[in-house]
Amino acid sequence: VIAKAPLPGRVKTRLTPPFTPHEAARLAEAALVDSLRAVAAAPARRRVLVLDGAPGPWLPSGFDVVPQCAGGLDERLAAAFAGCSGPALLIGMDTPQVTPDMLAVDFADCDAWFGPADDGGFWALGLADPEPGLLRGVPMSTPATGTVQRARLVAAGLRVRDLPRLRDVDTAADAVAVAGAAPHGRFAAELARLEAEAVVGR
Repeated sequence: VIAKAPLPGRVKTRLTPPFTPHEAARLAEAALVDSLRAVAAAPARRRVLVLDGAPGPWLPSGFDVVPQCAGGLDERLAAAFAGCSGPALLIGMDTPQVTPDMLAVDFADCDAWFGPADDGGFWALGLADPEPGLLRGVPMSTPATGTVQRARLVAAGLRVRDLPRLRDVDTAADAVAVAGAAPHGRFAAELARLEAEAVVGR
């Protein structure tokens, strides 16, 4: 899991407005908790959090924490894979609706797993042979990011299988949609609390 520590003003800035930076950080923490719980329940030999910032009480046991490197997102993702010695699946903290079943990938008949996101990016990338060069230079945070990244895998001769398409949490509309897709998670509960607080505060 690659993530930022959920601190106000540093995470989910596109949620403000309508949410305050503190409220956006609460949603970010909830999304991160749901993501980490899914990873904790998925089959894995090692679970790693590649973190920008310091761990907090939201971190469950069983994770190795390594710092993110400097540079653009492509460099940080590449470095995350460079730290892996075997098959690896990388996800972010923007898809709290992810389930352990989605993460139970098998590389027996493929070389890569690709999880497309509704915004044109990708929410998951799995590599049987974690080659950092497959990510370096891919333009990140654009509507074509996912297309370019998947094409890079295919051009390298990899057999690619696709994971379900998911919606990232970037905007308030995304938050509502994702909470509806995973109504029993921490993220949905936190969004409901914030909505209730807003009603009381009127």
